[in-house]
Amino acid sequence: MQIPSSNPEPFVKLLSEKAELVRTLFLEHVTALTKKASIKVMLGDGTVTDQESFDPALIRQFFANLLKSVPDWDNQGVSSTVEKDLRRIFIKFEIKEGNYLLSAHMSLQYHALLFYKLDHKVIEIQKELADISDMISNLQVKVGPENDKIIQEKLQKEGYADLDEQKLFEVLFNREDMTQEIVKSIEVSHQEHTRLVSNRDRLFKELDNMLIEIYHTTPVLIDENKMIAAEEGCLCNFNLEYLKNNIREGNINLTRIAEQTKTNLLSHLDNIIKILKN
Repeated sequence: MQIPSSNPEPFVKLLSEKAELVRTLFLEHVTALTKKASIKVMLGDGTVTDQESFDPALIRQFFANLLKSVPDWDNQGVSSTVEKDLRRIFIKFEIKEGNYLLSAHMSLQYHALLFYKLDHKVIEIQKELADISDMISNLQVKVGPENDKIIQEKLQKEGYADLDEQKLFEVLFNREDMTQEIVKSIEVSHQEHTRLVSNRDRLFKELDNMLIEIYHTTPVLIDENKMIAAEEGCLCNFNLEYLKNNIREGNINLTRIAEQTKTNLLSHLDNIIKILKN
């Protein structure tokens, strides 16, 4: 049974009211911790722009502190997921009372966008990359004919001139020594192309190292369906389940819950409320 619930039964109603207060306090914390700060970044074309970002580490620390404050609840620590630009930080914790299990799920979903650092070196690298790309393109126009010439000369030298494609394939397949010689000859002939490609790859790596992530979210409460749909926001839900032979059951006979168990379950929510108010 998910809490808050619209069930009018007195115990569930009281449980839901406390859960709603937890959700309200949780949202207040998230709103404060995801307060955006302006930061200047650079676009791919060198344009400087202002972006707003928050620090996800603050949310992670908030979750970690919350878990430390409820040592009686079982938990798996602070978790996170990454799916392309979609990120999620969440905690799940639970506590057993008699044959009943109260579990909590708190989560923040946000997006990470890539920009370049505000550094003139980004433009310099991009210009160098453009020049190298032009040189590589010009060399590649020559590579094909030159390679064909090298292969033809080697085949003639070995006595395999004027072969059709099928015979040529068979020869190269069976004569691995000759194939290796051809490959080495091509590599030596095109050292400049190899050098340029190596420099291009190095510059791309440097450019990647100058990327920074900007984080964006919307401090609103969302449900699990919206979270699955990749919407930004935070989630705060509780579930009450009945344990039977260590199997969780969502359908609960409320009349069978002992009064002391009800009191303890409500007390656990009161404790979370107290923690979030501090």
